[in-house]
Amino acid sequence: MQQTSGIHHITAMVNDAQRNIDFYAGVLGLRLVKKTINFDRPQSYHLYFGNEAGEPGTVITFFPWPKQLKGRIGMGQVGVTAYSIPTGSLEFWKKRLSKFGIDFKTHKRFGESYLAFQDPDILELELMERSNGPVNNWSFQGIEAEHAIKGFAGATLLSAQPNKTAEVLENVLGLTCIGDEDGYLRFKSEATLGNIIDIKLTPSVRGLMGAGTVHHIAWRAKDEKDLLKWSELLKNKGYYPTEIRDRNYFKAVYFHEDGGILFEIATDPPGFAVDEPQSELGTKLMLPSWLEEKREELEETLPPVEVRVLEGE
Repeated sequence: MQQTSGIHHITAMVNDAQRNIDFYAGVLGLRLVKKTINFDRPQSYHLYFGNEAGEPGTVITFFPWPKQLKGRIGMGQVGVTAYSIPTGSLEFWKKRLSKFGIDFKTHKRFGESYLAFQDPDILELELMERSNGPVNNWSFQGIEAEHAIKGFAGATLLSAQPNKTAEVLENVLGLTCIGDEDGYLRFKSEATLGNIIDIKLTPSVRGLMGAGTVHHIAWRAKDEKDLLKWSELLKNKGYYPTEIRDRNYFKAVYFHEDGGILFEIATDPPGFAVDEPQSELGTKLMLPSWLEEKREELEETLPPVEVRVLEGE
């Protein structure tokens, strides 16, 4: 059976690019691994944050656009993005979030402790300790490997039809259902990062796309040959995947599952070092070849942004 190894990336929508960088790089210590543009809306950025190399299973990406209306998290969306942190580092993160004036709560799900909080655009985030998965050797502003976010722990899906979404996870994507508890159904993939998916079984409000919501969640394909197999499988299962789209750092197809959530399947290669050295990732604006001739125009249009060291409160 065709199986994805887990989450490739998660993409969300926000209003302010610099505020976004300040939070995900400055507060959470993720590396800005790519500063490029939204290929479908070149007048706005597309920012990628992840571990040192921006490996699949670690990358969250953003479409920052000041003019977009606020969205509403609800059915048909990813509700919560969860990050994996090293065992024993939860207290470090409580102190760090407090330092920057970020409110948080703790709760348990499936016997695991979660630290829940929101980003400046009100996206729902969680941190939880897990021993599996490689450490992140990217260090920034006092966050060393012993505390650094490794990558995704997983995500919570808010489906308009939870049973249909569960069917896709299990019978199309090849994840394994490992239990249910307190209104959540849990699935697991074979990866060590981005491997736990919870579906909330109780209904919520209908999601509205906009700033502060997740646009889509992407699943891993080994390579382009594997992606072609995924595309054929989706068609055979009665879904309607897009054509294969070249996103420069991966190739991908998109489809809506029956619970209303936009799914993507993306290739692991070529990765973010395809157009700049790994040592320089995220330091300058990178454009696809077909937009290089418009570089000067785009650089004048886009607001200046940078990774900054923040002092906290």
